[in-house]
This record gives sequence, C-alpha cells and structure tokens, in this order.
Amino acid sequence: MTKTIRISAALVVRDDGHVLLVRKRGTPAFMQPGGKIEPGETAEEALIRELFEEIGLVATIAELEFLGQFEAPAANEPDHVVVADIFQLHIDGHAVSAVAEIEEIRWVSPAEPGDILMAALTEHHILPLNRQLRAAIGD
Repeated sequence: MTKTIRISAALVVRDDGHVLLVRKRGTPAFMQPGGKIEPGETAEEALIRELFEEIGLVATIAELEFLGQFEAPAANEPDHVVVADIFQLHIDGHAVSAVAEIEEIRWVSPAEPGDILMAALTEHHILPLNRQLRAAIGD
C-alpha cells in the first residue's frame, strides 16, 4: 500500500530565471527546498521553517505565491507519494547555502537543467509549470 507524505516546497527563482534545486545528504535526486508539514503547521509556515533550516533563507508568508498542489512518487522514500503545496518565491539579492541535511544546492535553467537526476515532482510538475509561467509572461 502506498503511503502519502504531505509537504510544502518552494520554486525559488532568481531574476535571471534560474531556479534553486537542493540535494539532501546521502540521496541522488535534486528537488525544490521544502519538507514535511508538521502537525499544527500551515503549508506556508512549514515552508518558511524549512527554507530557513535547509538553505538559511529568511522569508515571509507574504513573499510566497501559491502555485498549486501536485502529487508525485516520493524521491527518497519507496512506496510513498508526496502531495505537495508549491509556492513560488523570488529571492534576488538573498544569499542561500546548504545547511543541515542539504548536501548540495544548484541554480539551474528550467529550460535546460542539465544532466542531473531530479525528483519526479521537480522534473514532471514544477519545472514544466515554471516554463509555462515564464512563457505566459513572455519571458
């Protein structure tokens, strides 16, 4: 039986259009920063906490733009599906770094992310959504 994990994740975007991907220590796949929603937390509160814990970023709920809820196989937990509330966050000028369980961060072009292994949620939902959003504004 497949188990569900509720998460909140961020499509972190710089002014040049590149997006931030992170890779957790001991895992092969890159994904958006974010994580599990704890009991009593809203999706926004969980994401604010996770962004600080994972990449040292201080953000506010007002800066988050809700993009939708998506479902995909979990990258690091077999027989699990992630149901993710995805928020966009523009952060030009803010420094980020790998903290806690994050081993590596990488800024990638959503159109040409390169030859990296990505979580299904990132590869099949979030990056395509980002490309659609950029096309809609003529970027």
